[in-house]
Amino acid sequence: MNLVAQVMGIEPYASAKRVFWIVDNGSSHRGKKAADRLAAAFPNAVMAHTPVHASWLNQVEIYLSVVRRKAVSPNDFTDLAQVRDRLLAFEDRYNATAQPFQLRFTTSDLDDLLARRDRHTADHQQESSVALAA
Repeated sequence: MNLVAQVMGIEPYASAKRVFWIVDNGSSHRGKKAADRLAAAFPNAVMAHTPVHASWLNQVEIYLSVVRRKAVSPNDFTDLAQVRDRLLAFEDRYNATAQPFQLRFTTSDLDDLLARRDRHTADHQQESSVALAA
């Protein structure tokens, strides 16, 4: 909460309509109690949890992939000022048009994926033992 208080005390966050805090499912900020504690301290703060099967780093990698594909490639910059200007322009455009990522991977999807992997592994083990017997 020290970091949150520090950030929420400065502009533009102090007067923002909403500030999203993206957190993983660590024990210090898991569940409704943590979200309620944040909202009580900072009414404009909204806690959003990453999916339990994805770390916060995965979410950062997704965003950086978007930046690379939409702002940095092709990397034909002549100086760092051009890089800065391109990134700032992208930030403005992205903040104006971005929508939340729709995370659709459910526990049923995970069960299906693991079952397919198990079938695939079993098939390859069976093929290997047949090849060895021949």
